[in-house]
Amino acid sequence: MDTFETLILMFHVLIALAIIGLILIQHGKGADMGAGFGSGASSTVFGSGGAGNFLTRLTTGIAISFFVTSFALAYFAKEKSVVIRDLGVPVVQEAVPQIRVEETGELPVFEEVTDSEIPRS
Repeated sequence: MDTFETLILMFHVLIALAIIGLILIQHGKGADMGAGFGSGASSTVFGSGGAGNFLTRLTTGIAISFFVTSFALAYFAKEKSVVIRDLGVPVVQEAVPQIRVEETGELPVFEEVTDSEIPRS
C-alpha cells in the first residue's frame, strides 16, 4: 500500500508542475487585442483561433486529475490515522510506593498525629 501511495504522490507532484506550466503558457484576455492588429496570431501552431481553447481544455483535465489525486492522498492519510488511533494512547501508570515489611511479617504501626502537634508558621 505504501508503494501505491508513493506512486500517487509522485504523479500528484508532476500534475502540479504541469498545471503551473500550462497556466504560465496561456495568455490573458488583454493579449487578444494585439492579435487583431496583425501581431502574427494567424501563423501560430494552433491556427488563427489561437491555443486558448486547447490549453483551456487541457488545463481543466489536468486540474480534475489533480483533485482526484488529492482525494486519494487524503484517503491514505485517513487510513493511517485510523490505524494509529486503534493503537491507543499509552497510559502512564504511577508507581505505588512499597511499604517494607519487617522480617517479623507484621505491618508497621503508624502513630496518630494530633492537631496540636502540627507545626504552624
